[in-house]
Parts: sequence; structure tokens; C-alpha cells
Amino acid sequence: MEKEAIKLIETFLSAVQKVDMEKLVTLMEPDMRWSQPGHNQVSGNKQSAGEVFQMVGKMFELSANTLTLAEVKVLAANSNQVACLLRWTAAHPSGKKLDIENIDVYTVANGKITEATVFTTDVEQENDFWA
Repeated sequence: MEKEAIKLIETFLSAVQKVDMEKLVTLMEPDMRWSQPGHNQVSGNKQSAGEVFQMVGKMFELSANTLTLAEVKVLAANSNQVACLLRWTAAHPSGKKLDIENIDVYTVANGKITEATVFTTDVEQENDFWA
């Protein structure tokens, strides 16, 4: 099960890096849950893939389309869950920069992502950037 889960998340993260929305739709359960940390315009619990795409759209808007998954550092599986250490970067038109590592934990079932929980290494930086 771990190998299949890691393969799915590798495919997902590759699609994120390429901003391949068509591929992303096929990998996410429509009623998936997503938890984004912080207290800002993009944080909170999302109750569907549609809400996740709205959040990501807001991230691209706020970052003037500069949000990038710069690095996938680690992927580790435990049954149907995959934890990932990721580095994200972005630049705001005001000059603010985002350079952050997150640990994302994805739950996989029936070949789709059913849940994601994001942990940030610097919630203050995230709150400031996405304010």
C-alpha cells in the first residue's frame, strides 16, 4: 500500500509543480478535506476539492502568480498516508517574500487523495505573506 500511496503523491506533486490542473482534478476526491494552517486569507478547513482549488486560486492571486513548489525534499509513507517535506516560494508585488517549508500529510484511498493536513514551519511568515 505504501508504494502506491507514494506514487500517487509523487504524481500529485509533479502536477502541482507543472500547474497541471486537469491532472490534479483526477487525483483528488471531490469531497476531500484539506486543513491549511494559520490565520490569514487562505487558511482554514476546506471541505471539497472545489474549495481547495479556490484557495489555490487565491494564493496565485495574492502572489501575482509567483507561488512555486520549489522543492520536494522528503516523502515518507505509513500505510495509506504520505508525509512530505516541501519548500514553497512566492513573491508579493509589495516586495514581501515567502520561502517556507511545510510538512504535508496526505491520506490516499481508492487511488485518490481524500485528505490533506498542512503543517507550516513558520506560521508568522505565512500569516504575514497571505494577509
